[in-house]
Amino acid sequence: QVEVVESGGGLVQPGESLKLSCAASGRDFDASVMGWYRQTQGEQRELVAQMFSDGKTDYADSVKDRFAIARGNAKNTATLQMNSLKPEDTGVYYCTFDIGSGPLAFRAWGQGTQVTVSS
Repeated sequence: QVEVVESGGGLVQPGESLKLSCAASGRDFDASVMGWYRQTQGEQRELVAQMFSDGKTDYADSVKDRFAIARGNAKNTATLQMNSLKPEDTGVYYCTFDIGSGPLAFRAWGQGTQVTVSS
């Protein structure tokens, strides 16, 4: 069983920055993909950023050039640096780790951390 815990959410003003962190624990694994999703009120959960095992990254168009996903210093940790935040970035942010391959593959989700961008 894998537990994912996010931290770093909070209330910021438009234009400010915030850095989210997450860590997975419970078993030893090598994630094939690390990701950050967000869910705004009344909307479906959407992919914000992801990093593949080879280091390649992918971002939603709405956050390109503002957000950056990175591996943390410890194994199975990840960060999301968010700059120039906008009110529309408000939502619950979830960290994910894709674990395993083939029919045993699964995605571990955290409980989410709230980010609110408001003046």
